Amino acid sequence: MEKLVDKGALPAPQHGCFTNADTDLSGLERQLDMRDRQIQQLSAELAHLRRTFNHASAMARIGVWECSLADNCLTWSDVIYDMFEIPRTGRFNREEVLDLYTPASRAELDIKRAQAIADCGSFSMNAEIITRRGNRRWLRITASVDADEAGHPFRIFGMKQDITEERMHLNQIRELAENDMMTGLSNRARFQSVFSTFCEQHADGEAGLMLIDLDGFKGVNDTFGHPAGDACLKQVAMRLKIALGRSELVARVGGDEFAALVAPPVSLAEAEAMAWRVVEVLGAPMFYEGQPVVIGASVGLAFGGGAVGPSCLFRHADLALYAAKDAGRNRVCLYGADQAEMAGARSLRA
Repeated sequence: MEKLVDKGALPAPQHGCFTNADTDLSGLERQLDMRDRQIQQLSAELAHLRRTFNHASAMARIGVWECSLADNCLTWSDVIYDMFEIPRTGRFNREEVLDLYTPASRAELDIKRAQAIADCGSFSMNAEIITRRGNRRWLRITASVDADEAGHPFRIFGMKQDITEERMHLNQIRELAENDMMTGLSNRARFQSVFSTFCEQHADGEAGLMLIDLDGFKGVNDTFGHPAGDACLKQVAMRLKIALGRSELVARVGGDEFAALVAPPVSLAEAEAMAWRVVEVLGAPMFYEGQPVVIGASVGLAFGGGAVGPSCLFRHADLALYAAKDAGRNRVCLYGADQAEMAGARSLRA
C-alpha cells in the first residue's frame, strides 16, 4: 500500500527567498552605512568649521584658552602659541608663561584672576608681555570662571587678542596730540594737562617751574629766514633735553618759549644750576648751512608747587623771567620778594 506524505508541512526551499533574520541584518547594515556616511559628513563639516575658525582667529589675532584650576593645566588654540612665540608642539607650564609678562601686568593679572575665582566671576585687562623670542607685545585678555553644581570653581577660560598694532596706533595718535611736531618736545596742551597734577602731587611746595625764553631768536628768522629758525629750534630742543635731563617734563609752550617741571630729588640749588646750564648751552653758537647762528636764553625759576597752586606758580615763574630779561638777558632769575613787588606792574602771559 502506497504511503501518503503531507507536502504542506515541509515546503520545498525556493531560490532568492530570505529569512526574517537575513532581512533584519541587511537593514542594520544599511543603517550602519548611513550612519557612517553621516559621521563622515559631520566630520568633514567640523573640520571645515575648525579651519574657518582658525583662519578667522589668525586674521583677528584672537585665540581661545582655558586653565584647569585643579592642576593649572593650560589649553591653548594655535594663535596663542604664536602670540607668545612658543612652538605649538612645545611643552610648558603656567609659571613659565607668567614669566613672560612684565612685572606690572603680571601683578594686575594675579589680582584680577584671584578675585574672579573667588567670586566665580569674570574680568578683562590689557597686558604687556615679552615673548620667548624677546619681542614686546600687548594682549587683551578676557576671562570667565566655571563652577560645578556645588558652586566650586573648576576652570577659568576666555580669549586673548594681540592688540600690539592697535596700541602702537594709539601711541602714535597720542604722540601727535601731545608732542610738538617741530621739536619733538611736549607741546603746550601736554604741559597744561600735566602741570596741575604735578602741583597737586607736590603739595609740600618743593616742586618748581622753569620758564625759558630765547633771546635774539627773531633776528635769526629776519636774517636767515624761517627754515633757519626751524633748524635753530630743533637744536634748542636737543640741547634742552641734555641740560634738563633730570626734569620731569620739558615742553615748548610758545614760538620761542619753553617750560620745564622740576621736583625732588632735584633740590633748589640743583634746579638753579640746571637753569644756568640752559643759559650756557643755548648761548653757544649753532650752525645753519655752515654759518654760525648765535642766540641766548633768559630763565625764570619759581618754587611752590601745590603750596601756591599752578596759576600762582606760573605767575611767579613768569615774573622771574621778566626780571631776568630786565636785568640784561642771558641769565637766570629766581622768584623772590623783588619779583613779588613787581607783580602789579606786569601783564602776565599765563
